[in-house]
Amino acid sequence: MFDRLKNLFAADDAPKSGAQAHGVDELQLAAATLLVEAARMDDDFGPDERVVIERLLRTRFSLSAEEADSLLGAADEAAAESVEFYGYTRKIKDAFDNDERIRMIEMLWEVVYADGEVHDHEANLLRRVAGLIYVSDRESGDARKRVLDRANEAS
Repeated sequence: MFDRLKNLFAADDAPKSGAQAHGVDELQLAAATLLVEAARMDDDFGPDERVVIERLLRTRFSLSAEEADSLLGAADEAAAESVEFYGYTRKIKDAFDNDERIRMIEMLWEVVYADGEVHDHEANLLRRVAGLIYVSDRESGDARKRVLDRANEAS
């Protein structure tokens, strides 16, 4: 699975139609890579953030623990090798509907808040990603509030 995920972005970018346009592996890697990128923005990709990302991947994509761990490993490598995340955001923008894109922003906020702090770089990343995947500032703000509300309820 790891090699298959690694090679997805090297594939031809020819337009796809139907179910192929919403390829699960491709979107999973794009989403996971953005989550890893959010976790790395404060230069400390810690265990709290890793646990949150694994949980989000398992829940969002109905993955086993092993599949989520493998996907996280591929995303970690992709984020380390990539100097930009535009390709990942483009795949999400093109394949996710509006509700799914908003949920992606929510997932990113969960990662940002996993270590208990929001750094300027993390907030900046979320603003840029929201714009690139066509999620409005209001929708992103609402997603952030939902994440904070869930965190407050859990504590």
